[in-house]
Amino acid sequence: VIHIDFHSYMMTTTEEYMNQEDSWDRDLLLDPAWEKQQRKTFTAWCNSHLRKAGTQIENIEEDFRNGLKLMLLLEVISGERLPKPDKGKMRFHKIANVNKALDFISSKGVKLVSIGAEEIVDGNVKMTLGMIWTIILRFAIQDISVEETSAKEGLLLWCQRKTAPYRNVNVQNFHISWKDGLALCALIHRHRPDLIDYSKLRKDDPVGNLNTAFEVAEKYLDIPKMLDADDIVNTPKPDEKAIMTYVSCFYHAFAGAEQAETAANRICKVLAVNQENEKLMEEYEKLASENRVAEQTMHSMQQKLEDFRDYRRVHKPPKVQEKCQLEINFNTLQTKLRLSNRPAFMPSEGKMVSDIANAWKGLEQVEKGYEEWLLTEIRRLERLDHLAEKFKQKSTLHESWTTGKEELLSQKDYESASLMEIRALMRKHEAFESDLAAHQDRVEQIAAIAQELNELDYYDAATINARCQGICDQWDNLGTLTQKRRESLERVEKLWETIDQLYLEFAKRAAPFNNWMDGAMEDLQDMFIVHSIEEIQSLITAHDQFKATIPEADKERMAIMGIHNEILKIAQTYGIKVVGENPYTVLSPQDISNKWEAVKQLVPMRDQMLQEEVARQQSNERLRRQFGAQANIIGPWIQTKMEEISHVSIDIAGSLEEQMSNLKTYEQNIINYKSNIDTLEGDHQLSQESLIFDNKHTNYTMEHVRVGWEQLLTTIARTINEVENQILTRDAKGISQEQLNEFRASFNHFDRKRNGMMDPDDFRACLISMGYDLGEVEFARIMTLVDPNNTGVVTFQAFIDFMTRETAETDTAEQVMASFKILASDKAYITVEELRRELPPEQAEYCISRMTKYIGGDALPGALDYISFSSALYGESDL
Repeated sequence: VIHIDFHSYMMTTTEEYMNQEDSWDRDLLLDPAWEKQQRKTFTAWCNSHLRKAGTQIENIEEDFRNGLKLMLLLEVISGERLPKPDKGKMRFHKIANVNKALDFISSKGVKLVSIGAEEIVDGNVKMTLGMIWTIILRFAIQDISVEETSAKEGLLLWCQRKTAPYRNVNVQNFHISWKDGLALCALIHRHRPDLIDYSKLRKDDPVGNLNTAFEVAEKYLDIPKMLDADDIVNTPKPDEKAIMTYVSCFYHAFAGAEQAETAANRICKVLAVNQENEKLMEEYEKLASENRVAEQTMHSMQQKLEDFRDYRRVHKPPKVQEKCQLEINFNTLQTKLRLSNRPAFMPSEGKMVSDIANAWKGLEQVEKGYEEWLLTEIRRLERLDHLAEKFKQKSTLHESWTTGKEELLSQKDYESASLMEIRALMRKHEAFESDLAAHQDRVEQIAAIAQELNELDYYDAATINARCQGICDQWDNLGTLTQKRRESLERVEKLWETIDQLYLEFAKRAAPFNNWMDGAMEDLQDMFIVHSIEEIQSLITAHDQFKATIPEADKERMAIMGIHNEILKIAQTYGIKVVGENPYTVLSPQDISNKWEAVKQLVPMRDQMLQEEVARQQSNERLRRQFGAQANIIGPWIQTKMEEISHVSIDIAGSLEEQMSNLKTYEQNIINYKSNIDTLEGDHQLSQESLIFDNKHTNYTMEHVRVGWEQLLTTIARTINEVENQILTRDAKGISQEQLNEFRASFNHFDRKRNGMMDPDDFRACLISMGYDLGEVEFARIMTLVDPNNTGVVTFQAFIDFMTRETAETDTAEQVMASFKILASDKAYITVEELRRELPPEQAEYCISRMTKYIGGDALPGALDYISFSSALYGESDL
């Protein structure tokens, strides 16, 4: 059942035939590109069916309004008759006809939700397009099925299979997969390769590809052109329903070829099953007739039985099912051929279902006789195989024991073994001799079994005899090799006792000498860090003392190497390979020689390193003295200037202009002194590059100097700014120099930390000393004025601003109004001419540009309102 909700213009369907990839809602249909594609595609699809009745439509929402052509369309595509239409042309006649069409659609399992015939009769384009899409789904797409899928999925799978072999085609959906036109061309070429040369198509020519497919489909396949190439190419995502409608026409056009191909595949499958069964019967008939040949071994006969059982258990059961399926397929094929008016399928002679059943019955009879013969032959071989197996078992055990024994006894491992290893080899050999004697009894048993098999005429007696002879010959050779090895081990053991004593002496003297060389190399390569001439001189003295011990050490080295040479002489004289290491030490003569050479090479290298360090320490000392001399001058100079500036800033003896002059002089002196700081920075950089981190010639570091210099620059700039602000405040507020000096003296007295700020308690004490009677509320109000950001301190500038507000005369808005009234000759307004005559030019133009027009009845043209202007000066403005 298909549910269509046209009010939201959203189409969904049940799982019975359609699962839309996305909703077709009202907003999507408002896309003009999609609506254009649907209008053209649906119109062409309707006309492809209406032309069979000798008519067509031009405008899809207009031509279906009376319901007549809509009913005719449904009759053509369904092959059924609808109720007779109403003949009248009134609106209710049209509604009746459309309702008949909608009732017919509903009878086909499509449920139309929230739609009446009135919307179609009124020409609602969105509803009309939705209704046509419903018809297309039901009558053109719903019945498409490929491998148990249906509708959209079935159509998509059909497209994917047909276009899979084609380059540049990858059909994943019904919108952007078709934009370049290659998928449509591939569908046509797959079924009609004579119509399109696919190899000449280009992916970068989508318009050309689409037009080629449209023209060929219309001319040769009777599929009308339903889309415009330009619309598809220029739309980011072509309309899915338009594409599905057009592609479904290709499916129906090629459906006949698909049915023929399916029938051919079915026949081939039936014949293949028949051929497989024939092959199976031929193979096992051959097995039954030709394989009754007695094998000579139990294993071979058991393999025959296993093959037969494998055939019965694994291979035959599936063939039984295939035989049954063959009969079913044969009957189904005959039925479908009869229903499609095709001649019945007649297999060749001997291939009828009844022929196969008779052959199968004969096969089962042959199987029974073959199995009985196999079991009889196996029992015959069982007794003979038991005796042969016993021989093999004992022979295998003996051969396993002897494996590698001849090679082991022939080894000359004692030539390169140590004394301890020689003694271990001797004990190991004695154990082997005992084991050899114990195996004598098994060799005799093997020979007796071989003799018995010969007497019973065993089929593979030649192999048994050859193996027995080999065992006996090998046993004799093992006895000879055992005696020779004992003699060799005893001779080498005596020589190695002498060498062992020399090894021990070498180890006793080599160990302490090696320790001495390790210590020497460690000292010679020791990474030293010194910071003075005295420290490097101490290292040179210690090195000279070490060099005096080298000659005595060389004598000990020669004595140790002599011991090693004696060992080599013995080994060469008596042919002993001394390839192992000294058992008493891990040190070799080569280790001693290599390490001695390393010591000799390190001595001059150490001499050079020490002399280079002497030169570096001398250079570092010069840098320390140079930096210290400058720092000891600059540091005190900065401190002195800081103190002098502080005295100037709190000096109340002179005027503010005199203080400013003195501060400017200090500022220029400080600027001129910058070159000395730069020079010191250069010396500091040289010291850092030389990794000098201490300097006993000064207490000033570069960081101390930098911080002091920055503080000096900040202090002079801040102090100059404070004096400038005091001058501006004095001049703007009319405060006398004496008052400012009094304010400065009070502030300095209560600036207990001498940092240019008072904390709230000191500020309160200062105000009280100046005659203020402060309550908590009043003091809190004053603090909001002097510390609006709530920093917890009162700066000198904030203090001066507060005191000047408290003592200076303050103009009011009323005073300004009174002044303007005098200039205006007691009028309530003032003219532009009066302002320009009475005020300086800059102030006059300022007032003219900001005063509003006077609106009183007594005003002359161009009169200005000085009253509102005066009020505004003391309102939002800070003037």
